[in-house]
Amino acid sequence: MTDLAGAVWRKSTRSGGSGGDCVEVADNLPGVVAVRDSKDPNGPALTFRAGTWSAFVRAVSRRG
Repeated sequence: MTDLAGAVWRKSTRSGGSGGDCVEVADNLPGVVAVRDSKDPNGPALTFRAGTWSAFVRAVSRRG
């Protein structure tokens, strides 16, 4: 289990300022990227190896 105590969470700049429901990402942890639901900040988070997350972001960027 990854310790997320030092995670710095951020939302996409495309989420707007209306406080809508978004995914938040913490990419400041060594070798790990964490993802959570902004509606439930104390709830569970998914964690991915940094390389796996980078590959996912590249793939999504090519499609969008």
